Amino acid sequence: MKKKRWTRDHVPPQEGRIVVVTGASSGLGFNTSRILAMKGAKVIMACRNLEKGEMARQIISREGLAVEPELWQLDLASLDSVKRFALKYTESGQRLDVLINNAGLMLVPYKKTADGFEMDFGVNHLGHFALTARLWSQLSATEGSRVIQVSSLAHHMGKMRFEDIHWEKGYKRWGAYSMSKLANLLFIHELARRLKQSDGRVTAAAAHPGYVDSGLLTRGSGMRGSRLRSEFFKLTNALVAQSGADGALPSLYAATAPDVGQGAFFGPGGLLKLRGTPVPDSPSKKRINDEVAGRLWDVSESLCGLEFRV
Repeated sequence: MKKKRWTRDHVPPQEGRIVVVTGASSGLGFNTSRILAMKGAKVIMACRNLEKGEMARQIISREGLAVEPELWQLDLASLDSVKRFALKYTESGQRLDVLINNAGLMLVPYKKTADGFEMDFGVNHLGHFALTARLWSQLSATEGSRVIQVSSLAHHMGKMRFEDIHWEKGYKRWGAYSMSKLANLLFIHELARRLKQSDGRVTAAAAHPGYVDSGLLTRGSGMRGSRLRSEFFKLTNALVAQSGADGALPSLYAATAPDVGQGAFFGPGGLLKLRGTPVPDSPSKKRINDEVAGRLWDVSESLCGLEFRV
């Protein structure tokens, strides 16, 4: 029996809810923010580049919204920026219904964050880990709140290099990216496990967009100076990839659907999981287990200089 397509029209009304979306200036984050705002949510667009973020915010605002989205600065490559964002949010006294950890880098040249972390791991995982920890008081105080982590099918290729977690030896761009995406799912796995043990009221879930023309591949290749590789990805995107709007649907499902369970994972249900309507998915059983997830949690606390109590 063919599964009925789940579209943005199935997103429930979001009036009265407050959602933080990281990386909201383009791609998946922009489309996620746009749909949630159109459904009535107050969306806080957490962006590194305020100029790009403001352009995106203005586009969304043209939809004739009941609640205008807000633009807040957040640089996930800086733990100080994460701390400032979270402090501003906690001091505002607002509830927090959904935190969507969407922002990400892909295939960038070797570089370190302001805190000395390899850039993929620092932005894609550690920045979001620290942000979730620092916003936990707002999340845990809000009935029915959720943390949604955007990962990737690339996690199947990932391996945690605890012995050289910042890739100071033998850097490989696909290896670093896939490790960071594996870390995303290990984070949700451990967070969900701890929430089950503590009877926490927050739901932790994850999503992946399949193969999306989000600009990450072409931007990453361009940064490495490979015009041929960038053009190849552009052609592949045109032939295979689904739009950013469709790629955002698994995240929207995880953030809003009523049947999302603790630790759930969603992605496209079409050919090779690259495109199609959102369906429940299963992360790599070979890569995801309690021991590795717990170790990553401890390492993340140490690197971020904080204690994340659930």
